[in-house]
Amino acid sequence: MSSTSIDDLLAFEEEPAPVGPQSRGGRSRLVLRSLAIAAAVVVVLVVGLRGVGLQVSLPVLIAGVLAVLAVRRVTALLAPPPPPPTGGRVATGEDDGSYNWGARDALRAAINRWEWPLDWSTTRPERFSSVILPRIGELADERMRLKHGVTREADPARARALLGDRLWTFLESPPRRPPSPRDLAVIVAELEKIS
Repeated sequence: MSSTSIDDLLAFEEEPAPVGPQSRGGRSRLVLRSLAIAAAVVVVLVVGLRGVGLQVSLPVLIAGVLAVLAVRRVTALLAPPPPPPTGGRVATGEDDGSYNWGARDALRAAINRWEWPLDWSTTRPERFSSVILPRIGELADERMRLKHGVTREADPARARALLGDRLWTFLESPPRRPPSPRDLAVIVAELEKIS
């Protein structure tokens, strides 16, 4: 049994920035590597140009190679990240008027954790009792545990008083078919009233 609060479902924590060549040693290594690449390219260009009988000023050639490498580095840093995997769903964009739910949208991720099982339970009612109802029970237990130090299993009498008859009955003797969205909204509102 996992212990997750409603607040945890909607929480979003920033991922730590990737550790890259930002440290002092990493930066000097990056500069040295870039200079080595620039030197190698300049040598190849000088040899190639002299092989065909052309002469170019060495400072101009070095400046040109460094400029090209700098532009390449900046464009690599500014490139957009690759799109997230779609997972079998068709991705839509804002160009067709719909919102493009990004991979870092924590609210959408929390909603999807509930939306998909709820959607599945409309076509197979037994899924509501086996998937959704235990999650709602876990939320109720977690909410009571955080606020009052009680769970349904540890102290059923106190838990029943905290939950109220309607929510207690819903959790202890589940309905044969999934509740309507309106009934489920009432149940969630009662769950959120636990304080």
